[in-house]
Amino acid sequence: MQGIIKDKSFYRSILRLSLPTAFQSLISLLVVMADNIMVARIDPNGFSLAAVAQSNSITNFSNALLSGLAGGSIVLISQYWGRQDKARIREVYAVIAAACIAVSLAVIILIRLFPAFFISLVINPKETEITALALEYLPIVCLSFLPFAITAAVIGMLKGVEVVRVTIYLTATSLISNVTLNYILIFGKLGFPAMGVRGAAIATLLARIIEASLVCFYFFRVQKVLPVTVRDLTRQRAWAWKDYARYGLPVGITDAQWALVGMIKMVIIGQLGKMMINAAAVTDMLMTLGYLFSSALASGACVLVGKAVGKKDYPLVRQYATTIQIMFFLLGLVMTAIVFSLRAPFISLYALDEATHALALTMSGLAAFTLIGTTYHAACFVGINRGAGDNKFVMMVDMICGWLIVLPLTALAAFVFKFPLYIVYFFTKIDQTFKWLIAFIRLRGDKWIHNVTREDSP
Repeated sequence: MQGIIKDKSFYRSILRLSLPTAFQSLISLLVVMADNIMVARIDPNGFSLAAVAQSNSITNFSNALLSGLAGGSIVLISQYWGRQDKARIREVYAVIAAACIAVSLAVIILIRLFPAFFISLVINPKETEITALALEYLPIVCLSFLPFAITAAVIGMLKGVEVVRVTIYLTATSLISNVTLNYILIFGKLGFPAMGVRGAAIATLLARIIEASLVCFYFFRVQKVLPVTVRDLTRQRAWAWKDYARYGLPVGITDAQWALVGMIKMVIIGQLGKMMINAAAVTDMLMTLGYLFSSALASGACVLVGKAVGKKDYPLVRQYATTIQIMFFLLGLVMTAIVFSLRAPFISLYALDEATHALALTMSGLAAFTLIGTTYHAACFVGINRGAGDNKFVMMVDMICGWLIVLPLTALAAFVFKFPLYIVYFFTKIDQTFKWLIAFIRLRGDKWIHNVTREDSP
């Protein structure tokens, strides 16, 4: 094992790359929180919150797929950035943009054509009130997938070339727009009618359009690090599609199947009643907050590792790996303590009934301890392995843990053994224990280092 990096510039670099991403992720999460908190106050029975929460399991799947497709570019872009090969970076980006836009349009069409089918997957048809509200929400909010795809593709490229700070301001605009529009459209302010969950969906759509417009303006007209024109997007190169399919697409598949597993978890949860749905929605939000900073740091680590691999400085790559693992293990302990300590005031933000509040408190207290494994494996799989081009291995691990461990155990706990609801929820997080052990073992050797750049001229 390589020694720990003592050069302070490394830590400054990872923070420089990660903090803007952390703020961006926080702002994006606050958009969802704002939706849920406001929606929870529409009706005292919790039907609106349940409808939005379960519908968003489908939205989360789509957004994770698109983020994964965009994130798959980072291993290629960061390694070419290490070589300062800007021509190939433009050609890789053209592929990413095309893939994200095409997939978003396909998902939108499917949901618009078959909304009832998709709703039935995540909500028990017997919950007629929740289903009716979901049918108001999902067909509208799915239209936001296209502007989200555009934003994800652009920001993915900017991260790869170490332009990250501006994304804070762009995403903050989305938060302000969403919260303001939520207040106006959900509750009927400034002369607008009160539209409830429909208003929440419209607000999200408009906020995404505003965000995408600002991102594109900055990308094509303002930034000078890597000038790109709209015409560049038409230059679809066979080699770029081939390399993306080999090294980048596994990231998209990983994130997509992870989100699909998450959606199936919500299918299981959706069969357990409104109280479980709402408690799980609030707990998931808290767990995401606990994981957010770790995920951002991992994305920063990915860029640094990828850049070092592109330069073929493999001793530095190994040293990065050692340092990052230790950093993230300690961070996991800290985040576990924070989430466990602050879970009560966080849950109080939501207008939950007493029984649902108590269930969410128990669920979040138990789930907080999974953040140790979640944080560590993020350092490895999202940061080290992804930056080093080891995406196929990560994809296989995620698939095995999700489909062969989490889903079977959760289903057995819910429907066969009929464990208490908080135990069922804990089983949805049990894969983190296996992932961090596998990640630890994988990084003992050198099989995870893959230089994916091409030496020939484009």
